[in-house]
Amino acid sequence: MLKTRIITALVILPVVFIALFTFPNWAWDLFTLGIALVACWEWSHFCKFAAHQSKQYLAMSSVLAGVIFFTYLGYTGLDFASLATFGFVLAAIFWLVAAPLWLVKLWRPSGAWYVALTGWVVVFPTWLAFLSLHDRGAWMLLTFAVLVWVADIGAYFVGKAIGRRKLAPSISPGKTIEGALGGLAGVVAYFFVWQALAARAAERGDVWARELHSHGYILLGIFLLLAVMSIVGDLFESWMKRGVGMKDSSRLLPGHGGVLDRIDALTSTLPLAGLYLIVMQKI
Repeated sequence: MLKTRIITALVILPVVFIALFTFPNWAWDLFTLGIALVACWEWSHFCKFAAHQSKQYLAMSSVLAGVIFFTYLGYTGLDFASLATFGFVLAAIFWLVAAPLWLVKLWRPSGAWYVALTGWVVVFPTWLAFLSLHDRGAWMLLTFAVLVWVADIGAYFVGKAIGRRKLAPSISPGKTIEGALGGLAGVVAYFFVWQALAARAAERGDVWARELHSHGYILLGIFLLLAVMSIVGDLFESWMKRGVGMKDSSRLLPGHGGVLDRIDALTSTLPLAGLYLIVMQKI
């Protein structure tokens, strides 16, 4: 399993980084469109749809995706910035209020279409964040993505080493409180390393670095908030999978599961990062 996981990562990561740093906007739009549609297809497995309902959901998801795709390219007459802001606000309400309550109460929604609509709230603001943050610079998007990876890696190794107290045993028995604290500690260390590297980038004139570096210790607070929210995103997807008896969202990525399994923590963090940047720009 570990060998398969490593091989899959070695194949996928170069593709993602090539797309992130070399694709023009339209190609990045198309690349991330694929991610969004696959995520919607995987989410449909959580809805307990009949076969015809699943097709309807995927058709409607494709229509919504098409609107976002062409709006980003400037072909619909809609304002992409306003659309992104709406998506980020909706995601913030969901992830900061609804999702934590959902998890605390261990709630299982009974309506298939309620679950389906929740999937759109999870997937589409994340796609909007992929596009919006990328517009600010590939390194801007990578800054927040790496934060999530650091939190996850820190939680894994600290949890393996000293984890004793379960964080959410009814949802994800493997996660521990010690592991979560280890992830937060890793993010603090990441912040100071990032600050040093971003200062050099800002001196070179990189706009994305100058913008973020100027936020000072406010950014540390945001980093920690996003680290916490990455745990919420991870737990939420685990809870949805547990509700339908699934271990992975699909088998598309050998050793890793599905696309949702790889972006679960990003769904709860990137839209919040996008909203934070919008707010800071207006202050």
